[in-house]
Amino acid sequence: MKFKKIIMLSLICLLFMNMQCDDDDVQTTPCGLEIVIDNTTYEEAESHPIESMNIEGDCININIAGSGCDASTWVMTLIDSGNIAESSPNQRYLKLSLYNNEACLAVFTKEESFDLTALRIDGVNEVLLNVEGFEEPILYVY
Repeated sequence: MKFKKIIMLSLICLLFMNMQCDDDDVQTTPCGLEIVIDNTTYEEAESHPIESMNIEGDCININIAGSGCDASTWVMTLIDSGNIAESSPNQRYLKLSLYNNEACLAVFTKEESFDLTALRIDGVNEVLLNVEGFEEPILYVY
């Protein structure tokens, strides 16, 4: 009888331990890359022209074109100045920086997605994004 209690208690412990989940430890971003928010980096960065961009939920998708071999080694960084213009709606200022070390003459396009959640402003539900290298500001509503 004592043996059955030990087995039953062991099974209950195993079932309890099996119910624990590590999902809380997994940090995922809904989009591809995080936006760098740093005024010094913003001031020092050289902006790259943007072909097109659109917002889908909390993601901004940016398309660029440039010369290279296949665009697979291009590194795109979206940089926010950290400054907020208190207007209606509030505004933020960004630059898209491109690191392209390819020495080919072919022209390629590349799309990258960035997570906009770090650009939210407390107390409001929209912000106008002024991205250098793109003609029109784009409204991020959250």
